[in-house]
Amino acid sequence: MIASVITGLRNRRWAVLSLAAFTCVASQMALSQTVLAADCPGHPDAIGTSRTIVVDPREHPLIGTMQYAKTLPLEDHEVVLTFDDGPLPKYSNQILDILAAHCAKATFFLVGNQAKANPEGVRKVRDAGHTVATHSQSHPSNMHRLPVERALREIDDGIASVTAALGDGAALAPFFRIPGLARNDAMEAYTESKGLQIWSADFPADDWRPVSSQRVYDLAIQRLEAKGKGILLLHDIQPRTVAALPRILNEMKARGYRIVHVVPASPERPATPTEPQQWQLNPVSETVAISRWPKIPNFVFAETGALPAPALSDIDGRHLELSTRTTRPARGAAMWPQQMALAPDNVAVELPIPAASVFRMQESMHVTLLGKLSAAHRAEQTAQAAREAKAAAKLIPEAGKSRRQARLATARQERPAVHAGRGAPKQAVQGKKNTRAVRVAGLKKR
Repeated sequence: MIASVITGLRNRRWAVLSLAAFTCVASQMALSQTVLAADCPGHPDAIGTSRTIVVDPREHPLIGTMQYAKTLPLEDHEVVLTFDDGPLPKYSNQILDILAAHCAKATFFLVGNQAKANPEGVRKVRDAGHTVATHSQSHPSNMHRLPVERALREIDDGIASVTAALGDGAALAPFFRIPGLARNDAMEAYTESKGLQIWSADFPADDWRPVSSQRVYDLAIQRLEAKGKGILLLHDIQPRTVAALPRILNEMKARGYRIVHVVPASPERPATPTEPQQWQLNPVSETVAISRWPKIPNFVFAETGALPAPALSDIDGRHLELSTRTTRPARGAAMWPQQMALAPDNVAVELPIPAASVFRMQESMHVTLLGKLSAAHRAEQTAQAAREAKAAAKLIPEAGKSRRQARLATARQERPAVHAGRGAPKQAVQGKKNTRAVRVAGLKKR
């Protein structure tokens, strides 16, 4: 009876503790939901801004894997929104309203001429809590081909125009994006010397092209899914971007993506601690073997003394026991030559004189000795060849003449047969002609 009462008390105590723990967890979850709702009041479906990271431009002056090896230190499914070419009131103000409805923070790369024409739009970007950066003075499409002095002046003038529009130089972030991402070494060296950080991107949505808003949405989501995280490049001066942005943010939230805001470091706000591999879009895992072997270092040897040379007895083999000697190789296998005893160094070695029979030749052997012909012999051979060629040349006309005579004789033999049956033979005609010739000759003599 007493044991059952004690057991009941223990169970009741465990139930009370479990209820208290559950109440504590539930209250914390409700508190976190309240905080998230407070981040974007009136918009429960907003994607919000998950966190803010602080970067030091001098530590990482080049970011964006579209052109460089490093990107921002983002976790999986984290996205940084960036907008170029503003401010343009007609569309830039709509972009600001969409971001405000989602409580999402972004980085705006503003053009100097646009800032001079619309300084109020620059201050709207700052007052909304976004990061204000620069995008040159006049947005030349071929900035990498400009003379170096003009390209660097584009950078400085853009910074001066946006700073003047803000009215507060401290509000401008030392972030710069090259128009058209047309980089070159001179611009990168100059921005690094000024403490600027060049931003490329990890994937664009091609909203500067004449495409539909549906195409902008499709490219943004497809490329985000392919990368898994990164910097998204958009433009706040395009109507197609205004139409596609709400759908992009809604789809990002549905797929579990989170928006990250980036701000520059300052003396009052140190950079967020990171590891080197976090600045890579796809860092190599330590559990995966690398594809290349490490390079062999160049060792510096402290001692380079020569090793002692082996003695003859070390390689003779005769000092080994019978059990350790190798067996005789099989028939047909190659055998080492027999070893010969070497004479001591202080004893002269005389080789045997070869017998005369070694150099004797048998009479039945036919030996052809090849030697170099003398000049007289070569001249005689040349003259003989010339005589033979001349004789051959003489024989050619004679042979031709003989062939012609043979053809004529053959023709004479065939003529009677050809004229047979055509009247008197040709010999008679020939005789008649001869008779006439004789008569004429006789008359002349008379």
